[in-house]
Amino acid sequence: MIPWLPPQAPFPPVHLALKHPNGLLAAGADLTPARVLEAYRLGIFPWYNPGKPVLWWSPDPRMVLFPEGFKMSRSLAKSLRQGRYTVRMDTAFIQVMEQCAAPRPGQQGTWINSDIVSVYGALHRLGYAHSVEAWTDGELVGGLYGIALGRVFFGESMFSRTANASKIALAHLVEQIRAWDFGMIDCQVPTPHLASLGAVEIPREEFLRRLAAFLPLSSPSGPWECTANFR
Repeated sequence: MIPWLPPQAPFPPVHLALKHPNGLLAAGADLTPARVLEAYRLGIFPWYNPGKPVLWWSPDPRMVLFPEGFKMSRSLAKSLRQGRYTVRMDTAFIQVMEQCAAPRPGQQGTWINSDIVSVYGALHRLGYAHSVEAWTDGELVGGLYGIALGRVFFGESMFSRTANASKIALAHLVEQIRAWDFGMIDCQVPTPHLASLGAVEIPREEFLRRLAAFLPLSSPSGPWECTANFR
């Protein structure tokens, strides 16, 4: 059993999260910008089906991508050198979320519902949530979004409408936050796709130690601007 959290109730300690399903910690509570930021600072994130109660998770192990561990394939390196995409940050945040929420082959529905779009849109306006966007011929064809706290980027979702577009966005994010001395990208749960890009699983306890070290550091303020250049 997991606890039901009334609004403003504190989160339970993450070591109480279930093993099956991995990381399920609590349900309920208020989905507000303040609550979401509190959760991230504790190593917790929301993930639930539309129309259902909000579920809060802290899996063990945790998948993360260290900037220095990013794996760039030959095809991705070639695409970056060709410069077919223009990469921007924070110019189309809601569009990126909407594209991430769009139906995908083999998936039934999406967890990115209107409430999620609303709260992360508010976090974007507050300067915490950021998007990385790949454009070609004036069209948004790939991107990702997430939250930055201290020197940690908490990745939420990505999408791609053309080959390598989301990887192009990720490569620019990695290069940019490496220049800003970020410590890691939180990928939350493991997938083969993320593993192919260099993400690794670490124990939750190690994740929390690293999180505690990087949170007190400051993040770049204001809308982010992409200055990474691969040509």
